[in-house]
Amino acid sequence: MPSTPIDETPPVGLERWKRLGPGIVVAATGVGAGDLVATLVAGARFGYALLWAAVIGCIIKIALAEATGRYHLATGSTMLQGWRSLGHWTSWYFGIYILIWGFVYGGTAMSATALPLAAMFPGLLPFWAWGMASGLAGALFVLFNRYAVFEAVMKLLIGVMFVVVVGLAILVMPDLDAALIGLAPTLPEGSAIYTLGLIGGVGGTITLAAYGYWVNAKGWRSPAWIPMMRFDNRVAYIATGVFVIAMLIVGAELLYTAQIALSGGDRGLLDLGAVLEARFGRTVATLFLIGFAATTFSSVLGVWQGVSLLFADFVRSIRAERAGETAVHDPAIAATLDRTPAFRFYVLWLTFPPMLLLFLGQPFALIIAYGAFGAFFMPFLAVTLMWLLNSKAVPAEWRSGWWSNLMLGLASLLFAVLCVDQIRSLL
Repeated sequence: MPSTPIDETPPVGLERWKRLGPGIVVAATGVGAGDLVATLVAGARFGYALLWAAVIGCIIKIALAEATGRYHLATGSTMLQGWRSLGHWTSWYFGIYILIWGFVYGGTAMSATALPLAAMFPGLLPFWAWGMASGLAGALFVLFNRYAVFEAVMKLLIGVMFVVVVGLAILVMPDLDAALIGLAPTLPEGSAIYTLGLIGGVGGTITLAAYGYWVNAKGWRSPAWIPMMRFDNRVAYIATGVFVIAMLIVGAELLYTAQIALSGGDRGLLDLGAVLEARFGRTVATLFLIGFAATTFSSVLGVWQGVSLLFADFVRSIRAERAGETAVHDPAIAATLDRTPAFRFYVLWLTFPPMLLLFLGQPFALIIAYGAFGAFFMPFLAVTLMWLLNSKAVPAEWRSGWWSNLMLGLASLLFAVLCVDQIRSLL
């Protein structure tokens, strides 16, 4: 996986900016079309009133990603090895979850990427063909490129996302006074679940657990790199926070003031494209669709790469146990996971079986199911991170302090509530 040479001397000062990367990758992967819709809807329904929730969500994601990266660097273990140390139940949970989730997410991600492409090039290809093309492109890219190229492309995609969405926020002329008022926590009537979703949803998926693998791929492989990892993580999620706030501004100024409602699901972004075209012209609408496509395709690349690493590590751990061995906590071994048959299998699992779902046109039930499956993973991640980072397996100086424990505890509670709400919505 790594084409980046291992460097035992972490950079300092301005040099750190040149070494940013894994945080940008995990943040870009975690922001998908569904997150954009959720943020837009929050802005469209409540204006700037939930801006504070976006800020808190950013802080919680920083804490979760930092905890993941710290565990990898402080122990030399991967997340899968950490989970297995907590008992065999984690393997059953994760093994069943990752296979079902992958099938559902593969179809959802390809469908979401097909939407802006079909809108930009109407009549050129059927919807299902755009979806299949995006999945194949993601699989081929991940299978034939190493981490350095992958990171460079992800930076390009998040750059496009950022410029387009922040540019739209400037274009619609935000009400700065209202935005400042929105930083004070309030709960408008009927906003409770939207608030929790805004805090917990944007930038939060199973790919948070892949952060440590990408840190390892970057060549950061010892506790000496923890300060650099923290800097990388904070910069990435602050940028994501700005991105989310910009999207909420677009919803507040463009939709809330005009009382325009969006369609459900990812198609709500196409509705926004139509609103932008009516107000600002075709060029602005096309630029938005390009940003939409960059957002969805970055999630395809990130999941196809990052979650496949998780699966490959899972298979490696299972095989070691069946052979009567203990999976070695060796970062160099983790660095070769993307060359294993298990990695390739999962990339193909994300790509080909879910293509069947594209022929359904718009699998609304599966999109709902994806939301439910995603809600099941985040409480697991937050609780197990808090468990692991307070254990003797972690050197005392790198165990969680009160702030990290507070954030992980809040995240556990938040995601548990969101999980229950997702289950309730299916009944």
